[in-house]
Amino acid sequence: MQLPHHWDLPETIKQRFGQKSPGKQRAMEADGHLLLVLHQAPHPSQKTRKTIFYWRKPTGEWLSSNQKSPLLSQQKDAGLKQLINHLQEYSEIETEFSQQYQNAKNAQDYFQILQHITPLHRAIQNLHATLQTAREEIPSDQDLIDLRDFAYELERNLDLLYSDTKNALDFYLAEKAEEQTRLSLESLHSSDRLNILMAIFLPLTALTSVFGMNLPSGLENSPILIFWLIFGGGIYLGFLIRGWVFQKSRIRKQESEIENIKYKNKNK
Repeated sequence: MQLPHHWDLPETIKQRFGQKSPGKQRAMEADGHLLLVLHQAPHPSQKTRKTIFYWRKPTGEWLSSNQKSPLLSQQKDAGLKQLINHLQEYSEIETEFSQQYQNAKNAQDYFQILQHITPLHRAIQNLHATLQTAREEIPSDQDLIDLRDFAYELERNLDLLYSDTKNALDFYLAEKAEEQTRLSLESLHSSDRLNILMAIFLPLTALTSVFGMNLPSGLENSPILIFWLIFGGGIYLGFLIRGWVFQKSRIRKQESEIENIKYKNKNK
């Protein structure tokens, strides 16, 4: 977007623009005229920045390059309202990202917030710096003070949101890495116990495979109930051994769930 042709700005301001694009966000003052070069709040899918110009005349009247209607341009403080709406758009996007942060559940959610919030954070930093420069150029304008303070609050909120999201992502990744390490250790411990059982019963299994189980034991003529009691006892013993092998895994899983609940309650 180029400067509106009907704007009667000093030549010293017009000469500060290049031929390709309006350039970065900045404030320019000459002979009591103040021109703000601002960028519209960036959206995730937007690669280029839309530039909007705000002109403050020496009389204190504001004009905006977004004012398309002649009737709107004639309204009192129409340009100032457009500038306030410009900052309000940043505020609405910041509120939307804050809600997404509250609803984030996994690493992908946190990463998407960081990916989208980074250009917005950079834009609001430049916007705040621009309004601070404008405040220094026109120190008597109370509206510029309010706008500068509004931009500072937006920058602070986005900075906190960025830090919280990045910390949450780092914690989530560290927690998952710790969980993977814990599962690997548990698998190793379970393998050790199974190896112990195999070392104990493998010779017995080999002997019974070679010589069979037809040696007299004194139970050949016992009632069928004895067979089922031994069978049931073997199954029960198998469950006891299984519990012994996976005992620590269950305990550590419960401890991990308790830690996750405490962390979520702390962040609410």
